[in-house]
Amino acid sequence: MPSALFSGGASPHSRTPLSLQISDRRMAPPIYADGATVEATSVVAAADPAIAPNELVGKGAPAPAISVVSKQTVRPVGLPAIGDLKLSVSDMPMLSCHYIQKGLFFAPPGVPVPSLVSSLVSSLSRALDVFPALAGRLVTLHDDSIVIRCDDAAAVEFHHAAAPSLSLDDFLVPDADVPTTLTNGLFPMDRTVSYKGHGRPLTSFQLTVLGDGAVFVGFVANHAVVDGTSFWHFFNTWAGLCRGAPVREPDFRRNFFGDSTAVLRFPGGAGPAVTFDAEAPLRERIIHFSAAAIRELKAMANRWKRTGQDAEVNGKLTHDSKARGGSGEISSFQSLCAHIWRAVTRARRRLAPDSPATIRMAVNCRHRLRPAISPLYFGNAIQSVATTATVAELASNDLAWAAARIHATVAAHDDGAIRRAAAEWEAAPRCFPLGNPDGAALTMGSSPRFPMYDGNDFGWGRALAVRSGRANKFDGKMSAFPGQAGDGSVDVEVCLAPDTMACLLRDDEFLKYVSSPAP
Repeated sequence: MPSALFSGGASPHSRTPLSLQISDRRMAPPIYADGATVEATSVVAAADPAIAPNELVGKGAPAPAISVVSKQTVRPVGLPAIGDLKLSVSDMPMLSCHYIQKGLFFAPPGVPVPSLVSSLVSSLSRALDVFPALAGRLVTLHDDSIVIRCDDAAAVEFHHAAAPSLSLDDFLVPDADVPTTLTNGLFPMDRTVSYKGHGRPLTSFQLTVLGDGAVFVGFVANHAVVDGTSFWHFFNTWAGLCRGAPVREPDFRRNFFGDSTAVLRFPGGAGPAVTFDAEAPLRERIIHFSAAAIRELKAMANRWKRTGQDAEVNGKLTHDSKARGGSGEISSFQSLCAHIWRAVTRARRRLAPDSPATIRMAVNCRHRLRPAISPLYFGNAIQSVATTATVAELASNDLAWAAARIHATVAAHDDGAIRRAAAEWEAAPRCFPLGNPDGAALTMGSSPRFPMYDGNDFGWGRALAVRSGRANKFDGKMSAFPGQAGDGSVDVEVCLAPDTMACLLRDDEFLKYVSSPAP
């Protein structure tokens, strides 16, 4: 395995002012920011993984809409002191998944671009000091266990990109599919499989400046290293350091089945591939559900009369204490998922009535274990739970019936269920089978509880929209985001086969609860 991600570093005693005026030459001088060693490469205009040298730009090929202006190597301020972190029984299955790709659009910051880059690089270096594992690399040991190695080679990549011909309106198009040919260019390390973290950075970052001055901050992270909770914890920390907010330290203790001796072997070291067809045609939309619509769905799921008794409209699974006890009301999020499950199953016109239709949801195990682990536990502490019904059952029963099935599945996933699932994996280690092999499955990822807007102010104000890259997308993949207004509304990123999406968007029963289009 490679012993380092990047070669060398410049002396911290020969400083060069931070600048974006990198001329057309093979290697720019080292750049420094607040004690962070940053190395700038030549100007580039290409999409990762193959970064074309600057000499190729403008020689016959049309310039891309989004061009990388500079690429820098950023290191933590200090030397990492946490040592090797062993991948857990929840981390290892994710080695076949793509790196997570998510980011935020912001209105024009009103700051000169060089100052903007300097601020982001400086705060990123300090954030990596808090999360040194994200600057590490994967290493397979002699016993085939895999660790995150955090040593003096720790480093990440920071890209500055420009899109002078594009504006926010090109990306945030109401009542239309996501322009994926554009959004894909907002992220480096496109479709990199997490096992590749043995030789590639575990995280990468990109600031894209649009022609109207708006910016997009993209973050890419190895999915065998972080789940959504840890991903957004880091994003919040980076933004907070940029504006001088206090830091919430991550918990690096390996106490989520950390004593397990199970390993996931890859003979020959070739590593796994994703378990779905990443080239299958898809349509992608952001569908907005207002707080009022979600309240109505929750009332229907719980068979309430319309008395306005719902006060909680932004839950992921259900209130934790009720979920652990297997009782209590069906949550807002479960109600919304049931609505989507029934509608997408209707839209899949080719399914036989007796076909099983499944919805999978990720459960955060941190608070469900006994004893519980820290909510700031670093790594993957999630398990997937599945609810299944036949196509005919979903068609002949109402929303309350479908929501009750989802609720029962989630409520049953307590400490005992988590430990049984971990033991089953230890008995037969395997990569997580992400995808939709039978054409009848939904996978709901992310969470409207994640602090995507709250806590991610870099000093330029609240973000305008969340977007993701091409990673881990297939027919039936959904991702739930909190609404931008912070009022309990939810945006759902929906990825479906083109014919299924067309049917869904003609379904009046589904559209009745869809609010004004998300930007």
